[in-house]
Amino acid sequence: MNVLAFDIETIPDVEGGRRLYGLEGLDDASVVRVMQQVRRQEAGTEFLRLHLQRIVAISVAVRTPEWFKVWSLGGPDADEAELVRRFFDGVERYTPRLVSWNGSGFDLPVLHYRALVHGVQAPRYWETGDEDQSFRWNNYISRYHERHTDLMDVLAGYQPRAAAPLEEIAVLLGLPGKMGMHGSRVWEAWQAGRIEGIRAYCETDALNTYLVYLRFELMRGRLTPEGYAREQAVVAEALRRDGRPHLLAFLEAWRDAPPPADAAAAGEG
Repeated sequence: MNVLAFDIETIPDVEGGRRLYGLEGLDDASVVRVMQQVRRQEAGTEFLRLHLQRIVAISVAVRTPEWFKVWSLGGPDADEAELVRRFFDGVERYTPRLVSWNGSGFDLPVLHYRALVHGVQAPRYWETGDEDQSFRWNNYISRYHERHTDLMDVLAGYQPRAAAPLEEIAVLLGLPGKMGMHGSRVWEAWQAGRIEGIRAYCETDALNTYLVYLRFELMRGRLTPEGYAREQAVVAEALRRDGRPHLLAFLEAWRDAPPPADAAAAGEG
């Protein structure tokens, strides 16, 4: 099965906020301030509920039997509908194993709401066995199935209080972690027109997620130490061949990061 590790970046859904709160006539920044104020009064946080998030980048790290590649869906000028459509079209065509970090709690619900808003069809994604019996016991929707593997959820034993940030787990494993930006700064970067920076940041998060997935596969015996080392080498070579500055910077930081204590035993030394 092809593996597709993914990450999304979002900003406030300004048009949705205008419609919900009757804010016609206010500029985007003012609308967002009102949305955040409402949310702060509701829950003590400015982090907007998921149906009020707008997707501005979807990045994927894909491993097929033949190749590995990291990229962002659509072009820098693609609208949200195109990004969402491309994501679900990929599921429709290739039925990959989706891999995420907190995808069940954030990325996929946001994608669901935005697909609903834009009328994006995704019958393969929503299949639960009515048309294809193989999806009855392994589909994308059920929390405990593997067609979507939310690494954070699985590693936490499905206990919210045991959840960990991707950044910290990546660093513990000798990976670069977050590079160039933080999710809380995406709205600021978007306002400044730095979409390429957002896409690059999203791609490095997808990369971290995929590399944590390889470690997970080693841990549960689906990769041998030798196979794990080979898969890491495939990723490193793909980043070298790609040659884009942020991927080369990721590769350099990965090389320079101190290895975890059991690196030699895991085939990294």
